[in-house]
Amino acid sequence: MFETLGELRRQGVTMLLVEQNALRALRLADRAYVMELGRIVMRGTGTELARDESVARTYLGVT
Repeated sequence: MFETLGELRRQGVTMLLVEQNALRALRLADRAYVMELGRIVMRGTGTELARDESVARTYLGVT
């Protein structure tokens, strides 16, 4: 699935992705949002959020 999404991204297709595999989604995303209880609590580029210590610890299983 992520290969297909990557190809669509390269073609310039806009998409909204809700995904449990946070790291793979962040690697694909131009922009990303972290939600808790239905509210946006963080936003940034996929790269920014993947590098954020609190996101890594809470959602990516990095200690």
